[in-house]
Amino acid sequence: MKTKLFILTVSGLFLITSCKQKENKPTENIIANSSIDSAKVPDNWITKRVTKAKLELKSSEAGKIVWKAMKAHGGLKNWYSKGPISFRFNYQPLDDSTQRDTYQVIDTWRSKARHYHVKDSSAQYGWDGSNAWLKAKDSTVFPYNTRFWSLTPYFFAAQPFVLDGNGVNLELLPQKDHNDKLQNVVKVTFDAGTGDAPDDYYILYFDNQTNKLSVIRYIVSYPGYFKNGGHLPEKLMELNGEQVIDGILFPKSYKTHWLTKDKLAGEHITDISLSTITFIPELSKEHFKIPADAEILEGL
Repeated sequence: MKTKLFILTVSGLFLITSCKQKENKPTENIIANSSIDSAKVPDNWITKRVTKAKLELKSSEAGKIVWKAMKAHGGLKNWYSKGPISFRFNYQPLDDSTQRDTYQVIDTWRSKARHYHVKDSSAQYGWDGSNAWLKAKDSTVFPYNTRFWSLTPYFFAAQPFVLDGNGVNLELLPQKDHNDKLQNVVKVTFDAGTGDAPDDYYILYFDNQTNKLSVIRYIVSYPGYFKNGGHLPEKLMELNGEQVIDGILFPKSYKTHWLTKDKLAGEHITDISLSTITFIPELSKEHFKIPADAEILEGL
């Protein structure tokens, strides 16, 4: 029996054949093009960015907790040294609403993304740093807001490393107990003009003993969903399991709940799995360019 074989090139991801039901990494075979600049940046760039982040984070109590968490998850320098990352993020609502399941490749240095439908890799969407784009036969292939979703899974999967950039504000909150373990709590907000939804906030729970991330509380205030302002009720996302890829710690899955008035996990509403994680230092920056036959998505 043949299994799935994915070939990743600078122009796309191509599904060759599929007979056996088995999850495979979409980056099993890479054709590198040395004539095109790599998406992985030079080591001195990484050292400069990490040094700056460390100084800024260690200037506040909240930042010190985040820095410790970065170290506990494998280290910020190690994170950027690996180059782009590929993974599968399978978001499964329990009310039978829209499932979002893609393989995606992310430029971690520049926050660019390219997603592939798990059953038809010719169907794609992404974010090139300035524009969202879509390549699909019709709107039923990805029946959700692909601009919003281009970087959303990455922001969850890459915590706490995504907190090293400009426009991120950290506030230390009182400690909480979660699953009988004391948690250090940090609230994350964003400066105006940071991303598409600067009114979003995240409240992160870090285990007081291990410094590892345990819980992400968050709201969704994306203007594409809320034309007149506002946001969804706050959710609580629990991180479950551990997997270490090239020295970087990731959860295996997430469970999302509505948050109750007592700030506790309420109704369980979503299951998410994070799998087939691979770093791709050979990948070219060209991989994140908008395909010639893609549609540019206007607005939010």
